[in-house]
Amino acid sequence: MKSFIRVKPLALALGALAFSGSVYAETIKIGIPQPMTGPATQYGDQIQAGALTAIDTFNAAGGVNGKKLEPLLIDDGCEPKQAVPAANRVVNSGAKFAVAHACSGTTVPAVNVYENEGIVAITPGATSPLVTDTIKPHYFFRTIGRDDQQGPFAARYIASTLKPKNVAILHDKQTYGSGLASQVRDSLGKEGIEVIMYEGINVGDSDYSAVITKLKSMDPGLIYFGGYHAELGLLLRQAREQGLNTQFMGPEGVANADLIAIAGPASEGLLVTLPADFTKLEGNEKILENFKTYNRSPNGAFTMPAYAAVQILVDSINAVGEDPDKVADHMHKASFNTAIGKVEYDEKGDLKEFEFAVYKVDDKGNMNQLEN
Repeated sequence: MKSFIRVKPLALALGALAFSGSVYAETIKIGIPQPMTGPATQYGDQIQAGALTAIDTFNAAGGVNGKKLEPLLIDDGCEPKQAVPAANRVVNSGAKFAVAHACSGTTVPAVNVYENEGIVAITPGATSPLVTDTIKPHYFFRTIGRDDQQGPFAARYIASTLKPKNVAILHDKQTYGSGLASQVRDSLGKEGIEVIMYEGINVGDSDYSAVITKLKSMDPGLIYFGGYHAELGLLLRQAREQGLNTQFMGPEGVANADLIAIAGPASEGLLVTLPADFTKLEGNEKILENFKTYNRSPNGAFTMPAYAAVQILVDSINAVGEDPDKVADHMHKASFNTAIGKVEYDEKGDLKEFEFAVYKVDDKGNMNQLEN
């Protein structure tokens, strides 16, 4: 026999007052729009791990000014068409703060929503300069570097450490991939490295034989790919199958476990630029304990940046209260000690400094940080 719990009218009334399903009488809501479905879910998982661990840690210590932090998980699928609806869900929830989107393609259109509604949002993953260059936002910030920091870093490493005879560059024609590829191309020119090919491929194609044949005929010293893991995984596998064994390199968007599943042994030796391994940053020992406490992994390109985003929001609310205008003003002029080190912002909400590093995929599919 099934048993039923009778809910008293008072409980029903209280439930009706709890807007958007809040489990607390009064909370500080933090929207967390991120990819929870689709091929970029690993990036969303990293943002969840970082943001939720920070939120749980602050709540266990008493919350912020006597209030609990309430995370609101929202799926944006890493899809530009879902960007504005996801951002509007943050608005409609009543949240005034967000640890925002992982992908540049969703972030660029979503920024306008946060700006228009006065919501303080921080992205731990979107690296495209278009995020902050297009409208020069006041309420939107990052805890990750820009492509015009990452691209020149990759180019300097290519020129000074790898020293190839020339470079071929492919990209996926998307906001993130093409933007980063162009940064690498332009920076390599300044480094005196010849770019013999700069070409886009189509996202979702299953056969890249034509571009691989073209690459074989050009015999580049290195192939740089701007984009995400799905396309690079196929490129790597098909290149090796067709006898093209040239060194490949890509950005943090390819650092996904599914890359190894797609490319198989062809992924070995791939070079990737990623945020430095902040789990090894001196002073983060207690933060790593927090991840253990809540049974989450601190690893991943966006995990520590997401943790830092919550730290910055909490520090700012503690300093000036919950008014988003005051919080944004404070963030532009203050400095913060975070899981990614010292954070200071410029007038557009970009980090004044951010540390990238080069990683190499080993024969077990692990990415190991190399000396810069």
